[in-house]
Amino acid sequence: MQEFLYKLQLVRGDLLRTGPTASEQAVVAEHFAYLQDLNGKGVIILVGRTLNTDESTMGLAIFRAESEETARQIMNDDPAVRKNLMTATLYPFKVSLQGK
Repeated sequence: MQEFLYKLQLVRGDLLRTGPTASEQAVVAEHFAYLQDLNGKGVIILVGRTLNTDESTMGLAIFRAESEETARQIMNDDPAVRKNLMTATLYPFKVSLQGK
């Protein structure tokens, strides 16, 4: 298994300041459920986001996949990416230290 990171950024940069629409909130819920499912399957290493609310805010998911192709599919299947709420960029990644 290889490790990858995908960085997520909001398409609508002011979403955190102005609040999500009902449809955006539904996509966020699907996004979180998707990540929870991957976590339950042992795919996820870490998921989180920055706490700033300006356009530079970002989230990231560090996870395991058998190949870059599989990793890209995992990223592209994220409802937030698929439904254009967030853009995503995939990076090969290596966890060097991990806390308890």
